[in-house]
Amino acid sequence: MIRTAYAVIHLKSIRHNVQQVRLAAPHSKIMAVIKANAYGHGLLRVAQALNDSVDGFAVARVQEGIRLRKAGFQHRIVVLEGFTKTEEVQNLLHYDLEASIHSPHQIEILRHQQEKKRLGIWIKLDTGMNRLGFKARDVRNVCEQLNTFSVVKKPFNFMTHFANADDKNDLKTSQQIELFNILTADFDGEKSMANSAGILAWKDSLTDWVRAGIMLYGISPFSDSTGKDLGLRPLMSLHSRLISVRDVAAGETVGYSGTWTSPVSTKLGVVAIGYGDGYPRYAESGTPVLVNGERVPLVGRVSMDMITVDLGINSNAKAGDGVILWGDNLPVEEIALCSNTIPYTLVCGITPRVEIVESKNIDPIF
Repeated sequence: MIRTAYAVIHLKSIRHNVQQVRLAAPHSKIMAVIKANAYGHGLLRVAQALNDSVDGFAVARVQEGIRLRKAGFQHRIVVLEGFTKTEEVQNLLHYDLEASIHSPHQIEILRHQQEKKRLGIWIKLDTGMNRLGFKARDVRNVCEQLNTFSVVKKPFNFMTHFANADDKNDLKTSQQIELFNILTADFDGEKSMANSAGILAWKDSLTDWVRAGIMLYGISPFSDSTGKDLGLRPLMSLHSRLISVRDVAAGETVGYSGTWTSPVSTKLGVVAIGYGDGYPRYAESGTPVLVNGERVPLVGRVSMDMITVDLGINSNAKAGDGVILWGDNLPVEEIALCSNTIPYTLVCGITPRVEIVESKNIDPIF
């Protein structure tokens, strides 16, 4: 079958990226964050690639953890959103999953559990994110309650999440680290603070466990750098091909609403990819695209199935030629910047129409 839009997942790259985590946090265990279908890269595919190189997995929801267990993974698995119903607690216990505890509602559910099995828990502390977690004033009371519940495995663990760690000049992260250390100083159990930005920029946040997310996929957590700048290798490259090459005269408009007018006579290439595949709808004219290895600008609006690029009047490109939308030589971070979004949304947004191709080559092949 001839592929049109497809994404290549370079599995060796993630092993390299894990090594970078180890170098940055040599004394911490690694909890690989593979929620949201491993950030669009494939939950089981990525888990298998990480099988012998990380110490645990983190997912967002119970169903993701169950899927890993049914596939045979024996690692510690933490469900970051925890649970909201008794049935979910029963599933957590049955599949030996650990849960984040972040609300009084969850405490009340646990209070009435009579199961003989013990649930591993991570008490989530709100140190400044103001999303999930217990405030400083409630921590001791929460711990006292949980300590009386037979269903809770002792000692329990603690985690928090950073709000601004991607900004290396923002003092809020230092304040969060300090508060977390104060709140957990008198408690046993394992502790976890650092996400990818914390691993790379906030060494005081390295505790028993680090939660490596976006950096595992070769993407920088910082807006002023790419994964390559940080010694990471991109896990995903997105590809398609030209389906048409046509001439356009100076003064002619291109695409819906005629948002781009050609300043000179040129050749336009039509690429078989669009927002129906997950390419960003709001990518601006000028967003770079690689055609036969050469950078050319996107022009006009992104359509559901197609984009148009300015090949230049002297181009020899033809229908059928290969196109790269992002990859090793065209960072997804750059495409996100041109689309007024973040790279997380791009890799998570690849749609089922895009064929996924696994590559086990050591270096990305485009």
